[in-house]
This record gives sequence, structure tokens and C-alpha cells, in this order.
Amino acid sequence: MTLNYRKGLSELVIEHKSVRELVTEADKAVEEFLVAQISKRYPDHGILGEEQGQRVGNEYRWLIDPIDGTTSFVHGQPFYGVSIGVEKSGQMVLGAVNFPVMGELFEAEKDGGSQCNGKAIRVSARKKLSESVLATSFGCVGTTEKDDNVEFFRGLNTCIKSVRFLGSAALHCCYVANGQMDGYWQGDVKPWDVAAGMLIISEAGGKCSNFSGDAYDFSGDFLATNSRIHDELIRLLNAVRERINNRN
Repeated sequence: MTLNYRKGLSELVIEHKSVRELVTEADKAVEEFLVAQISKRYPDHGILGEEQGQRVGNEYRWLIDPIDGTTSFVHGQPFYGVSIGVEKSGQMVLGAVNFPVMGELFEAEKDGGSQCNGKAIRVSARKKLSESVLATSFGCVGTTEKDDNVEFFRGLNTCIKSVRFLGSAALHCCYVANGQMDGYWQGDVKPWDVAAGMLIISEAGGKCSNFSGDAYDFSGDFLATNSRIHDELIRLLNAVRERINNRN
């Protein structure tokens, strides 16, 4: 569906949720299609979608981001994906993210490992931050100083090899899972942004948490790594946050 909409980007209906956050008719159409298909097969399951909100159901809940990376999509870039995660009683059990332009489908099942296009994937083996490539996004720049990712970027940039900005939380997660990146931090992510990616990372041998090192509970800041650099990144992120708090 997204590829068909991509052919007519110049005529795409685009709305602004906020100054930096977009939603298009493609986002809405993809989510409507997915919700309809899920509802037909699993009418008792709950659903949480970025555009339609939450429908309460039984112990199963589907978390849907119809187009993660809408800005990239609107600008004709390939860095966007359709992300679907399934949780049972609060625990992620299935995850899939499809990047149609790049031809990459990432999948994971609880205790079943992670795959990309049917081939098993693993996180990187890098142990040194100075050799690590991280990912982040600057979608929250200009909100509040506490959440301004520029501060965290400044605090980490001199300690790592490089930073990548691909504009899709799901893509960042999947590239941590397959070892192309060693970590990903973000000051404020939504459940549908990383639900599938979290499972794909953990099943590939990685680790996810908030900046304090506690389990990510689908709100606030988010950190994902190959697990080997996780503790050191937590220390650096909290050092930055402490400096910010001391200024206020």
C-alpha cells in the first residue's frame, strides 16, 4: 500500500499533528487496513494504533505504527517502515517491521530468535563506545531543555565513533538488531514506535531499557544496544541529565 501512495507523493494529503509531526492519508489508510484485518481474524484482541488510538481487548494487544518515519516517506526517502508488535499479558511475543522500499522484512518471535528476510540476525560484538556507531533522532528539539536531544548528543558525541539519523525509530531498532548499529537512544518514544523493534533486538541478543536502566514501560526515554555497551551508555546519559537538572 505504501508503495502505491509513494508514486503520488505530490498529491498526498498531509496534515500536521504538531510543528514537526506529520500524518498523511497513507498513514490512516494503512492503519485502517491493518486494524480491519486483525479485527476480522482476532475480534477479541486489543489494538493500539498511532492514528486510531486504543481498543481494549483480551490479554493480547497489537501495537501498530502504519508508517514509522512519515517525514522520510513524505520526502521520498526510503527510510520508513510498517511496524507491528503483539504483546500477551504485557509481554511482547511477536514483532515484524517491513521496509518496503529497501526490501527488508525483520521478524521476531519470543524465544524464537530474530530474522531479516528469513535469515537469522545478531547484534554486534563491539564492546568499546569509541568504536560504536549509535543512532538517534532530533524530533524533540525545541520542546523543553530537559528533553532536548541536542544536550544528549553533545554529551555522547565525543565518546563514540559516529551517530546516524535515519528518521525512523523502528529502523534504528532493526539496525541495532542486525549489527549495523551498536545502539540507539531517544528521549521520548511512543509504544508503537518501538514495540516490534524491542523484541527484534532482544531476540537478536541485545538489550532495551530506559535511561535509568529499568525496563522500558512504553513511555519516556528509550535505550537499545548490543548489550555490551549498555551500562556505559546509561552512565553517560544520566551524567548529561544531571548536568541539565543542576542548571535548572
